[in-house]
Amino acid sequence: MLTEHQEQKLFVKWFELQYPQVKIFAIPNGGNRNVITATMLKAEGVRSGVPDLFIPEWLMWIEMKRVKGGKLSPAQSDWINYLNGCGHTALVANGFDEAKAIVQGRSLSDNPVWPDTDERMDNIGPNGNDGCHYDKLI
Repeated sequence: MLTEHQEQKLFVKWFELQYPQVKIFAIPNGGNRNVITATMLKAEGVRSGVPDLFIPEWLMWIEMKRVKGGKLSPAQSDWINYLNGCGHTALVANGFDEAKAIVQGRSLSDNPVWPDTDERMDNIGPNGNDGCHYDKLI
């Protein structure tokens, strides 16, 4: 069985061959770091739970997991809900095949690949905002 790293590496290679004009990049949040490096990265804005991959043109975030045994942390679930509430698409892919199916617009599971508008509207907060806190930018 492949590791999450191997699954993600295969997916990125496949994606770049299939969609050479579309940019994809990884968010390097994982891994073991010494305390000094971890403190510096946190101060620079690295946040726990941010999905592994981002496709800016599609506003799509993908959290990669192993085919079997991968589980979302509470921080990952929070980020996925937040990003979907902002109008992005944030999904979990259990391995290369599921990630490939997601970008091709289909799902290998019973879960819909693209959350519909009504589902996203359910994330609107009590103040009428969508959870993205635009009011904090003014």
